[in-house]
Amino acid sequence: MKEWKILAIFIGVFLAALFFPVESLRFQNSLIEGFALLQEYAREHVLLCLVPAFFIAGAISVFVSKESVIKYFGARAKKIVSYSIASVSGSVLAVCSCTVLPLFAGIYARGAGIGPASAFLYSGPAINVLAIILTAKVLGAKLGLARAAGAIVFAVLIGLCMHFIFRKEENKRAETDFMSPDGIQIERPLWKNALFLGSMIGFLIFINWGKPADSAAAFWSAIHNMKWIIGGAFLAGVLAMSWQWFKKAERKEWVDSTWIFAKQILPLLFAGVLVAGFLLGRPGHEALIPGHWVERLVGGNSFGATLFASVAGALMYFATLTEVPILEGLLGAGMGQGPALALLLAGPALSLPNMLVIRSIIGTSKTLVYIGLVVVMATATGLIYGHFF
Repeated sequence: MKEWKILAIFIGVFLAALFFPVESLRFQNSLIEGFALLQEYAREHVLLCLVPAFFIAGAISVFVSKESVIKYFGARAKKIVSYSIASVSGSVLAVCSCTVLPLFAGIYARGAGIGPASAFLYSGPAINVLAIILTAKVLGAKLGLARAAGAIVFAVLIGLCMHFIFRKEENKRAETDFMSPDGIQIERPLWKNALFLGSMIGFLIFINWGKPADSAAAFWSAIHNMKWIIGGAFLAGVLAMSWQWFKKAERKEWVDSTWIFAKQILPLLFAGVLVAGFLLGRPGHEALIPGHWVERLVGGNSFGATLFASVAGALMYFATLTEVPILEGLLGAGMGQGPALALLLAGPALSLPNMLVIRSIIGTSKTLVYIGLVVVMATATGLIYGHFF
């Protein structure tokens, strides 16, 4: 069977090389857009977003005891506790759909149930306080409030649905996790591990603090102006704690675990960003799929327009906060309020690169169900909102 797969790949590459419309200007521009988006992603998201996230995921998998993760995020944990923590912790991070992936992989590998892990996966990029404030200011208070309410409800509902659909498999997994021995034995007290992880998360949050669009937002602007000092202080704390509190063997295991997550996630992310750029381009740039097609398909508040907005949003890659100016332009071109909300609820939480990585972590069936839940809920919410507003 493996040889047939290799043969199929060879045939696919040959046919693609044979029929590529290399003389087409649109095709050439799409290739440029694909690599331009990949370059933009590498410049803006890898060193200060993904690399810290990989180290946090590695620290979770090595230093956080499996019993602690199972207690609060396991399949048999109290739902009110696990989903509350998952939603709140995800929203505090306020990361993009790709940066949240190493953290999701870390807690899932450590024993978190698929329900709480999915709630965390959705809430991280979707419940972004600054993005919601910007949405309300630029696109209107009603749309901002609807986005906030929808994202919070979605995080819990998606998690509960994932748990219910895969409950038998999760129960078996919970039994296996309970019986399997934990990895490295940590001798440090809990407060030291919490302070270490909290400092790493603090670095991730503040070093990526975005500049507010409104200069009148004094508090947000002040934090942005101080972000390198605050982030540097957190990083210095992380380095000092790792040197003083960790043994050499522990630091090595932490780095090894970080490298495992990087090998698993980075190739798929880069491939996904390249394909997304080839098909849809960067914001404000044309690629293989013409922008006027998108504008025409999302006009009004019909079911088709809302569904298309959900699916298109789920496939596109949005850097943090970029969805707001994109939607501002689409609304000006005739996009309905319902499709706009649907895109806001599906877009930041999903992307083609995001989907490829999720599949490598939880498998094809769980990934398809997760994507389906996001798209269906976003479409339904958009239809209801569009009907009233």
